[in-house]
This record gives sequence, C-alpha cells and structure tokens, in this order.
Amino acid sequence: MSPPDIPSGATPAQGWPDLAGRLIEDGGERRHVLPVRVYFEDTDFSGLVYHGSYVRWCERGRSDFLRLVGNDHHALLQGIDGREPAAFVVRRMGLEFLRPARIDEVLEVTTRVKETTAATLVLDQRISRDGRDIFTAEVMVVLISASGRPLRLSAALRKALQFDRQ
Repeated sequence: MSPPDIPSGATPAQGWPDLAGRLIEDGGERRHVLPVRVYFEDTDFSGLVYHGSYVRWCERGRSDFLRLVGNDHHALLQGIDGREPAAFVVRRMGLEFLRPARIDEVLEVTTRVKETTAATLVLDQRISRDGRDIFTAEVMVVLISASGRPLRLSAALRKALQFDRQ
C-alpha cells in the first residue's frame, strides 16, 4: 500500500517531487538545491564526513540538476534523437573543504552553471549547513560520445541553461 501522500499508481519518484531536489529561480539566476542527510556510512573513523562523500553528493547534485533542466541521461546513453550515444564525464574538479560535517546533519548541495562552451559545462557547487558553506567545488564536465570524442551540447540543453547567465 502506498503512503497517503503518493497518488495511487504513482512510483515513488513521481510522488516525491523533492527526491531530485528542486530548481530555484530568483534574481535572474537558476540554481539546483538537493538536500542530503549525513549517515553513518558517510563518515570516517573520527565521526566526521569522509572527504569522498562530498564528491559523491556533488555528483548527485549535478545529475539531478541536469535531469531537471531536461537532460535525459537515459536518452543520452541510448543515443535517442539520432545522436550518438553519449554521457557527461568529469574533466576537472577544484575542491575546498571549509568545515567538517557530522552524522545526522542535513546539508544542501547547490549547483549553478558558471560557464558553458560547445561541449563543456563549468559548474559551481556548494555544500552548506544552515546557510553556511562547508565545501565548495568547481567542476568541469564534458559531453563525450561512446567512442570518447567530445560532442556539442544539444540546442535544447543550451537553451535550458541560458537562463543561468542572463
């Protein structure tokens, strides 16, 4: 039986709109915010969040951001719309660990487009607690074909991201 707030016949992803976070538009800017809770598995022997957990949360934020602006990962991988099968891959990351996080804390992963080129996106990502940054990352992702060569971003994706630089 489904929980009462999920429509009958809906999958959990359809019934839980915040599962992928949410897009927020304000002041001429679009950003994606994904809440995450720190679990025991995210920590190391000291009880603090393990450094790799921040990178994993940023990956979730990037994936959900791209999904919500209309980038269908499945369609990319399958080569739908006559395009060669493709995927976004990380080309470069710059990371800053500012403050530690601990078990049970609720954090927010915020993703914004900083820059685009024909085949790349540079994203500004921040993980915050109570509105204060605890981790920052600048991440460049490249759209590549299954054979490994860079591909141009689709016109639809470029248009969806255009809002971010107005």
